[in-house]
Amino acid sequence: MSADVGDDGRGRNGQCRGTGSDARQFRLAGAEGPMTAWCRILGEAGPVVAARRNGELWPVRSAGQPVTDLHPIVRGELDPASLTFGEPVALIDAHLLAPIGSFPRNIFCIGKNYREHALEFTTSGFDSSGTAAQDLIPTAPIVFSKPFTSVIGPGDLIDPHPHLTSMLDYEAELAVVIGRGGRDIALADALDHVFGYTIGNDVTARDRQRHHRQWLLGKGMDTFCPMGPAVVTAEEIDLANAVVECRVNGELRQKASVADLIFDVPTLIRDLSAGMTLVPGDVIATGTPAGVGIGFDPPRFLKPGDEVAATIEPIGTLTNRIG
Repeated sequence: MSADVGDDGRGRNGQCRGTGSDARQFRLAGAEGPMTAWCRILGEAGPVVAARRNGELWPVRSAGQPVTDLHPIVRGELDPASLTFGEPVALIDAHLLAPIGSFPRNIFCIGKNYREHALEFTTSGFDSSGTAAQDLIPTAPIVFSKPFTSVIGPGDLIDPHPHLTSMLDYEAELAVVIGRGGRDIALADALDHVFGYTIGNDVTARDRQRHHRQWLLGKGMDTFCPMGPAVVTAEEIDLANAVVECRVNGELRQKASVADLIFDVPTLIRDLSAGMTLVPGDVIATGTPAGVGIGFDPPRFLKPGDEVAATIEPIGTLTNRIG
């Protein structure tokens, strides 16, 4: 049995009802269907949440005030009847921010979760998690984290930290946004706890990753977690057919089906919540496919001016340049 949790993230007698929001309730007057893609943009007075529809962004207001972060929507704190939408902004003209502006804690990340990437990484000489034949394919999820201070939005520059690394790499990933918290979540119930999905780029300093023999310091530096361009609600994503792609300077480097994950989304939620409470707003980056820079011979590391574009439809494309 799984224990849902309330607003504070704590279960009460293992039976507290969750507060995950039903995004299908949010509708734009006169439009067909619900608002299912959520962005954050930089408005005149600062960040504001905007619903994306047909190439336009509709700023969201609640009780007459701008909604500045997606978190209240994820947590189900806003009454749909109180929401109004301002005049639309053309997507091409908007300054997009990371779709989530505040996080309850670090981003959960999963390593070596596509078979071909596990093989390329384990044999690259950069993997300190195991080099023996039995270590090639994980038998349980490899979990690490990225500080939320590493998150940047679409179009933001990635700081190459040249005084710390000369081996900068990219990793395009599907990221899960938890909408209803819980502990010991059953496999069959796991997807009921998902609010939606976004795209993450697990930027990595491979030399620091290898030197420190763990992954946080090589992956947690500022600007090393581009995220966006939107959070698309769970019912809009077909996990069986979603495809992760990554291009560097227009060249296709990564392409794989999310269905090829070694540990799928329900399994990750079940295992992460085993004895540890997941809370609304938690983000889980599910792992990257083969085709990262260290998978080439010789390795193809990123350099200043390079453009990295990660795509998962219908979320969109997350594009960032190296500063």
